[in-house]
Amino acid sequence: MISDVGAACENDKFLCGFLQDSLPVGSLAPIVATLITVVLILVLALVVRNIAKRLITRVVSRAATGTSLTGRFRRTGAATEGIDALLHERRKQRAETMGSVLQHIASIVIMGTAVLTVLDRLTIPIAPLLTSVGILGVAIGFGAQELVKDFIAGMFMLLEDQYGVGDVIDSGAAVGTVEAVTLRVTRLRDADGRVWYIRNGTITRIGNESQGWSRAYLDVPVAWNTDVTTVRAILEHVAEEIWADTDFRETLIVEEPTVVGVEQLSDSSLVFRISAKTLPSRQAQVARELRLQVKSALDAAGIPMVATA
Repeated sequence: MISDVGAACENDKFLCGFLQDSLPVGSLAPIVATLITVVLILVLALVVRNIAKRLITRVVSRAATGTSLTGRFRRTGAATEGIDALLHERRKQRAETMGSVLQHIASIVIMGTAVLTVLDRLTIPIAPLLTSVGILGVAIGFGAQELVKDFIAGMFMLLEDQYGVGDVIDSGAAVGTVEAVTLRVTRLRDADGRVWYIRNGTITRIGNESQGWSRAYLDVPVAWNTDVTTVRAILEHVAEEIWADTDFRETLIVEEPTVVGVEQLSDSSLVFRISAKTLPSRQAQVARELRLQVKSALDAAGIPMVATA
């Protein structure tokens, strides 16, 4: 393989010449030069890989930080602090997952290039090897195209932060709370307690109810002949009372509820709507509280609610 001194020293003329002058047995110069070159290539590959890992780790640590929910609404409270902690953990998990993937890719590319370079230095023909690897890659690609599709979809999902653990999402196939997210599958638990395993490559759209904020709506139907101004004043008073409740405001809602006005008209009823911006996934709880407050206020005013078609 390296018995031909001229061929062995063709790529390392300077090193071979130096070794031939320095070694007692000049015929060993090609062997020593090749070994030194191989060692240098491997050391350089390890150094480059270490630098790449450090850069990726630094990028991951920066990606793990971000704007908090409290900072967006400029308020503090037990709920916002808890959600901030959850969002921070999601960012950390997402960044660590992507960092691990990038580090593996960098290691494979760098060390694979180093191995091919070493084989070339040892005058081992790498063309048949590359051809075999290419054919094997095509065969694996055809056989595992669904798996590759799932991984690519999972990577983009993590990069774009479409959803994370604890989010309530509508994936099309199922609606529920995300319990686990990997590059291949997403695990959901629906309201009945049923666990769904959904391949990331099969998800074509996602409805996320837990990002940033949610909105609660309450429709209040009253009789057609009820005074509109009176009902509106009562509903606005309810909204003001809820917003004035410090504990309620800091744990559930982020903006003062608003009375939209008459949302629907029919031959038997008027439907008023109250809208409230809430913390993520708290809209159902806020809607229940609004129902209680509105019912009490209307009963106190002697205004009955009517059924709608």
